[in-house]
Amino acid sequence: MNITPLDIQQQQFKGKMLGGLDPHDVDAFLQMVAAEMESLIRENTELKEQARKVALHLEELSQREVTLRDTMLAAQKVTEEMKANAQKEAKLVVSEAELRGERIVAEAENRLLQLNSQIHEVRRLKLQLETNLKSVLEAHLKMLTLEE
Repeated sequence: MNITPLDIQQQQFKGKMLGGLDPHDVDAFLQMVAAEMESLIRENTELKEQARKVALHLEELSQREVTLRDTMLAAQKVTEEMKANAQKEAKLVVSEAELRGERIVAEAENRLLQLNSQIHEVRRLKLQLETNLKSVLEAHLKMLTLEE
């Protein structure tokens, strides 16, 4: 059975017996107990409301924590994916650069071979020209010496 402050205030006792209690003292004490009980009930209600608010706030913070954890995991995953993509792209760029470099070297070697071939051809033509020129000069020299 729950006792309320009103129950305490309205409590009546049987008549006074020999050497019994003073009704005024009993009423005053009951009033004091009722007021204290009312104060305690109010405080208990306030504390329950505070506990409810704290529990709601705690639940909200727990939800935020879960959301933040999920967000951090998603950000970490995105970061790892971006890092992996950057590494793949870097490898691709390096491979392309190596291929281009090999192509340039091959073209330069081809050009070197062509130039060497042209140099040999020019030397051969120079030698042939010198030989022909010597022959012509010798022939003219013989003709000049014969005429003298």
